[in-house]
Amino acid sequence: MKSRFTLIFLLCLLLSLPGVRADQGMWLPSLIGSRIRDMKSKGARLTARDIYDVNRASFKDAVVLFGRGCTGELVSDQGLLLTNHHCGYGQIQSHSSVEHDYLTNGFWAMSRDEELPNPGLTVSFLVRMEDVTDRVTAGLDTVAYGRREALLRSNIERVKQQATEGTHYTADVESFYYGNQYFLFVSEVFRDVRLVAAPPSSIGKFGGDTDNWMWPRHTGDFSIFRIYADKEGRPADYSKENVPYRPKKYFTISTRGVKEGDFTLVYGCPGSTQQFITSDAVDFVLNFSDPTKIGLRTLRLDVIAQAQQRDPAIRIAYAAKQASIANAWKKWQGESLGLERLGTIDKKRDYERRFATWAASHPEYAGVLDRLREAYAGQRKYAEARDYYNEAFSVIELMGAAREVRKATGPSDGAFREKLEAFYKDYSVEIDRRIATLLLSEYMEHVPEEFVPEVLAGNVRALGGVAAYVDWLYSHSALTSAEKLAAATADPVAFEALRKEDPAMKLLDGFTTLYTEQIARPYARYQNRIDSLYNIYVRGQREFEPGRDFFPDANLTLRVAYGQVGGYAPADGVWHKPLSTLDGIIAKDDPSIYDYDIPQRLRELYAAKDYGRWAINVGTKRNPHYTVPVCFLATNHTTGGNSGSPVLNGRGELVGINFDRTWLSTMSDIEFDPAMCRNIALDIRYLLFVVEKVGGAGYLLEEMTLK
Repeated sequence: MKSRFTLIFLLCLLLSLPGVRADQGMWLPSLIGSRIRDMKSKGARLTARDIYDVNRASFKDAVVLFGRGCTGELVSDQGLLLTNHHCGYGQIQSHSSVEHDYLTNGFWAMSRDEELPNPGLTVSFLVRMEDVTDRVTAGLDTVAYGRREALLRSNIERVKQQATEGTHYTADVESFYYGNQYFLFVSEVFRDVRLVAAPPSSIGKFGGDTDNWMWPRHTGDFSIFRIYADKEGRPADYSKENVPYRPKKYFTISTRGVKEGDFTLVYGCPGSTQQFITSDAVDFVLNFSDPTKIGLRTLRLDVIAQAQQRDPAIRIAYAAKQASIANAWKKWQGESLGLERLGTIDKKRDYERRFATWAASHPEYAGVLDRLREAYAGQRKYAEARDYYNEAFSVIELMGAAREVRKATGPSDGAFREKLEAFYKDYSVEIDRRIATLLLSEYMEHVPEEFVPEVLAGNVRALGGVAAYVDWLYSHSALTSAEKLAAATADPVAFEALRKEDPAMKLLDGFTTLYTEQIARPYARYQNRIDSLYNIYVRGQREFEPGRDFFPDANLTLRVAYGQVGGYAPADGVWHKPLSTLDGIIAKDDPSIYDYDIPQRLRELYAAKDYGRWAINVGTKRNPHYTVPVCFLATNHTTGGNSGSPVLNGRGELVGINFDRTWLSTMSDIEFDPAMCRNIALDIRYLLFVVEKVGGAGYLLEEMTLK
């Protein structure tokens, strides 16, 4: 079935036709003034100061980095925050149990007292950003090459310290264009963030892995949180005395909806793109890294899926883990197909030939591509081993417990005990044992002997195979259950004995030592060389093509992307409309499949056509047909980290929440295809409909500003 699925998509890709052109670019908010004219040509009515201003409230004050890799937006003066369901999934899962299954049934706080705290969850507001290139690079030209890195770090720390001195702010300095430019980002980080509402997973994760990255999409991918602060409005740890945060800015919500051609702006924190990498790097991604990681994750997903089907408790415990594994797994598949379809390697090689011809008469850049190619060739075996370490060893859950033991200061370390308690709450030793057997077998088969630690190789030889060794390991380690670990760490002497003698600790230490010394360090030496060459190469590209608009690669800092609502042609004779509706959800509804078994309440609302103010007519005046909008497509350039980003219309009003790209867009981190690249957004009207009609939490709408 899986091979037929892939074949069908390959045929579609080969037959694809260009459609509405997408808008490439992830622009820095402080420099957005250079894009305003183009934005207005697409329907925006905004000024640069609306988007970013340090002297008055602007859009940046209503957008946050949510957790460690998503975006969120403020929608009330009481700190109410919207993000994706999958961004809040870990928090929803952590509060769930068989008795209180918030994943399946949803969660709706009907008062402030019912909102749930989430230890460790933070949101970060950008206070200001500033080009600090001159300060960061000061003195670099006057020191020997070997001392440049130390001076660079010292300069960065000085800039950060000066920016935050006497404040409660945090600061980061990020590199752009491979060290050709540096920006300071000063942030305010809030630590008391509470869960307010989440739809049932059959809405928030509707379609599961099958629909992930696909269109048409019918996923109500949202969750609602609230930021709390102390009584002075400053960040504070969780306390019952804290009060809802009053933001400088929050978004007005448009209930008028969107149509094809409407302007859209995505304001968020995209994670990572690689638009400048060479053909050698793309070749590694396409022909080794992606297929290797896809294969290894398939093994893990198959084991977890079988266990989840048998046991509802395992389904809940492994829900967030399964979703995390599957997301990149499917993304890499689409990325590989896209790079193959676009012929990205050949395009890169052609560009590199033209650049090399130009560079031959520019001594600063002459030969840089040859040196990059040599560096990649030298790094290759370490990069391959690194992928296997990350995907076939490091992900074994028993090793995660061992890392916590290794980091702990002793048996009375409170943070250590809390982490282990959370770990074992959602841990199945049998699932982990099966996965470890499969992954270590793959590691032994595909990784050169020089990168296999003796603690693994020796035990496999002595015990007669990987399966026998894994059985022995899990039978003899005290880390396989909370009870065993507690007994083995009852006092400091026992704790130290465990750290020295437990077979899981020995396996971790053996792998860590070998990886650090024989894989990570040589890999990093080559990577430093590669990065320094990209510094030259990217600077050269900007001279080679002075008329081209260069935007920096994404690095989880706040960016602006803009475009328009638009469908696309994925194949010959096929046109994807840019709007999906409740009709599509009902068509997919299947009580026998967990991911498609919608709440009975939603079925009842559909049967009664009880849509309230959220109904739209997708028919004609003469033959009306009323339904509820669910998702829409737009041409914005997005990537991971943009999950949860606000999608704004030309007036700066919230019309949607970004949550995905189409499968044919996933190669956009490396090559952006204007004909195919589309971001997928939750229509804000579906969120409001679900909150009011399904969740019965209409009171939340009363604190929002609807227009």
